[in-house]
Amino acid sequence: MSLASTTMSGAPPATPADDRIAPKRLIAFLIMVFGMFMSILDIQIVSASLSDIQAGLSASSNEVSWVQTAYLIAEVIAIPLSGFLSRALGTRLLFAISAAGFTFASLMCGFTSSIEQMILWRAVQGFLGAGMIPTVFASAYTVFPRSKFHIVAPIIGLVATLAPTIGPTVGGYITDALSWHWLFFINVVPGIGITVGVLALVDFDEPHFELLEHFDWWGLGFMAGFLGSLEYVLEEGPRNDWFEDEAILLFAVICAFSAIAFFWRVLTAKVPIVDLRAFTNRNFALGSTFSFCIGIGLYGLTYIYPLYLAQVRGYSALQIGETMFVSGIAMFVMAPIVGRLMTKVDLRILIASGLVLFASGTWLMTSITRDYDFYELLVPQILRGMGMMLAMVPINNIALGTLSPDMLKNASGLFNLTRNLGGALGLALINTVLDHRTDFHISRLHDKVTWGNAKAVETLNMLTQKFQGMGDASRMALKQLSLITHRQAQVMGFGDAFFVLTCFYAGLSLMVLLLDKPSNPASAGGGH
Repeated sequence: MSLASTTMSGAPPATPADDRIAPKRLIAFLIMVFGMFMSILDIQIVSASLSDIQAGLSASSNEVSWVQTAYLIAEVIAIPLSGFLSRALGTRLLFAISAAGFTFASLMCGFTSSIEQMILWRAVQGFLGAGMIPTVFASAYTVFPRSKFHIVAPIIGLVATLAPTIGPTVGGYITDALSWHWLFFINVVPGIGITVGVLALVDFDEPHFELLEHFDWWGLGFMAGFLGSLEYVLEEGPRNDWFEDEAILLFAVICAFSAIAFFWRVLTAKVPIVDLRAFTNRNFALGSTFSFCIGIGLYGLTYIYPLYLAQVRGYSALQIGETMFVSGIAMFVMAPIVGRLMTKVDLRILIASGLVLFASGTWLMTSITRDYDFYELLVPQILRGMGMMLAMVPINNIALGTLSPDMLKNASGLFNLTRNLGGALGLALINTVLDHRTDFHISRLHDKVTWGNAKAVETLNMLTQKFQGMGDASRMALKQLSLITHRQAQVMGFGDAFFVLTCFYAGLSLMVLLLDKPSNPASAGGGH
């Protein structure tokens, strides 16, 4: 079965007639891929080093969380905007502006001396860098012949999944070896190289500057209100008890009204800021849905593993990075294998297999204890890495590989947006599950840890003896027992979060098999 099997009937092939790849175009594309890698990496690169940044800028824990939130909000707004800008400015100019702006903002992040400056420049960095991500996806499916998609798709799939996965690892190493400032300075030299390389080599398309005359500022405002507020609510909701917090309630209302105004605008404007017609393509709509769901696991597990290692095991940023690196290696090894399988196996079977592997990895973590260390996390992380690549790469191909070239730029922005919004929703759900289930287990354990429980009394007596001669031994023993109880409840909360993810991905794998079976076996890849 050839990869052309993913073509929907009636969709014009998004390929040049010639099967060869010009070396200049390949080098230009690889430079762009590296730019996309930097942009996605920077979402997570600070996650393992937030405490260092907090100390360096004398910020509160609430303030320092905005170092990540500001980047995510700005990026979510900019990603769908990239489709219009790519048509107006052309790939070469848009990518060069994105890379140059991202590089300058990175430099300014490294030089900041206050948390307010850091949040501002992180937002600029996220907004300008976001243009690089969908532009690479769109270029991959317009520049290369369809017969080469099985080579190109694993490259962009690997970068899109590997970058957020190894972000904490890279951040941990850099902070440990140098300082948190170098999380940002490290982008400067590659960023300059990418900007120069793109200006010199990229010639994929022509700009249409006349489109800028029709730029829909109202549409941009409504989109910023809708997506920015949504990201804020999802990021801050679990931390501040959702709608009990006045700010979150206000932004939820802004999000609802902005969403109504945004959809009205894009459906009535002469030149909409975002063209939603791509969702009428069945393959794209299904691919985007699965991309959203996979984003939940991609960003969710990149968050939950370091959280467990930091809070329960007491690991440093470097130790967390070293433990998390296993998934990155599994993804790297799996990428070329997936490329080969895509030419031989129904893409739906690959996606279902990936989701089952992913669910298996999270299932192994449902029995987590506070003693889980590198070796206990080894197999779950390998399964996670393999599953993510097996699912993500074919989904990219199903969603974008069958669209006509004139729809690709816009569709690529929407497709990448779904993955990021899935990640935001995943983090919100995981945090909510952790909070609620930890509280539930604390109350259950408190009911059991009483004077009538022989094991609890024995532990308390042992702790009291341990603290003899160090002050009020009985009070210290009670406090220690309370800490042990709380930590056990926390670990049980992590187990519940992994169980929820297991059920979700097991169910999602069944949804793949429920897709319409192709009438012609030769077209099995498309899920149409």
